[in-house]
Amino acid sequence: QVQLVESGGGLVQAGGSLRVSCVVSRRTFRTDTMGWFRQAPGKEREFVAALRWSGGPTDYSDSVKGRFTITTDNAENTVYLQMNSLKPEDTAVYFCAAKAYSGTFKVAAAYVYWGQGTQVTVSS
Repeated sequence: QVQLVESGGGLVQAGGSLRVSCVVSRRTFRTDTMGWFRQAPGKEREFVAALRWSGGPTDYSDSVKGRFTITTDNAENTVYLQMNSLKPEDTAVYFCAAKAYSGTFKVAAAYVYWGQGTQVTVSS
């Protein structure tokens, strides 16, 4: 089975930066694509960013585009989400997820494996 473990969350002031990480225990065809989602208190889980291990186009939600960057370190089976210019509205638990390749990166139900999440809190 595949395990995903997030880390790197914490407290940061508005305008600051933070990088969260996700280590994947095993890469298979079912983990072709890595995604980041987030869930704020009282809100539903929403798509943030996604990228295939093989590279190529990235996908971002409109709310984070230009501020967040998703990257991978294939040798370490790790995916990162670099978050810059953070806003209080970015406060959420951030989850990484993995799925087989398909035509869209944005649908949470398509992801097979999920991590337990890491808390990111942005203060004003």
